[in-house]
Amino acid sequence: MTRTIAILALPGVQLLDVSGPLDVFAQANAERGRELYALRVVGYEPGPIRSSSGVRILADAVVGEPVGRLDTLLVAGMPHASSAVLNTPALHWLRTAARAANRYGSVCTGAFVLAAAGLLAGRRVTTHWDAAPRLAQAYPDVTVEADALHVRDGKVRTSAGVTAGLDLALSLVEEDFGRDLAARVASQLVMYFKRPGGQLQFSRKGHAGPVGRSALQEVQRWAAAHPALPLTVEALAEHTGLSPRHFARLFRAEVGVTPAAWVENIRVAAARALLEAGSTSPKQVAARCGFANVDTLRRAFLKHVGVSPSVYRRHQAGSAKG
Repeated sequence: MTRTIAILALPGVQLLDVSGPLDVFAQANAERGRELYALRVVGYEPGPIRSSSGVRILADAVVGEPVGRLDTLLVAGMPHASSAVLNTPALHWLRTAARAANRYGSVCTGAFVLAAAGLLAGRRVTTHWDAAPRLAQAYPDVTVEADALHVRDGKVRTSAGVTAGLDLALSLVEEDFGRDLAARVASQLVMYFKRPGGQLQFSRKGHAGPVGRSALQEVQRWAAAHPALPLTVEALAEHTGLSPRHFARLFRAEVGVTPAAWVENIRVAAARALLEAGSTSPKQVAARCGFANVDTLRRAFLKHVGVSPSVYRRHQAGSAKG
């Protein structure tokens, strides 16, 4: 039986959020030599859909029109999705189509559209790592797993940013037709069958600039430039001319984290930069970034990045060669 997959593409949609999953399903069709999936793109209004890159997509149907029985409905992401407003008929169509489908979900920031329609209440979901805090704040009844590449909860399927839409689509192929077909699709598309780690390995949040009053910003710049030094509360406080207790309270209030947590973040950021360069041994990375040993570096990396330093370096080396 052919399964119909529909992707809702709103104005400004990210092209890869649409084309990536569609190519995965199309490759599954090619591998089996028959139409396992019938693919549809649904637009918000008549006419071509202008993507964020300027490329235009011709939709197969428009919101409000019947699209037939859907196996899966996905909402593609777009920049500024958190402020997108769908009119009442569109929201009604989305709710009706999603609830009638066997499963529904989103790619990247498409989760904001589903949440606005009330389709994610009480669910575990994911979205792009940078948008995850905004989604969690705007919809407190939704549990946001910021590090996940894709999440399955009941009939809801959500993915992280952009390329993670391919991971989600591949997981749907495996769900529908088994591991062997999904592995063949991954091989043909030159992608991981199961990508290691979560999406926080791609986050650059550890590189945020200094915040707080000028004295705190100055000590943050100094510490970031010297991660190998013993950056204790006492050492940081001495650099600012404050008592350790007053410094710790002030830092937590204005920076938002404890000095120890902030120091660990900047040390991980420094380690990432060295690993990306690819010429420093893990032992040297640990020493140059202020970690007591390689094991301490590895634990901090797994906590903040989601993969080990060796796996991270291997991925970065592969990206550079590509």
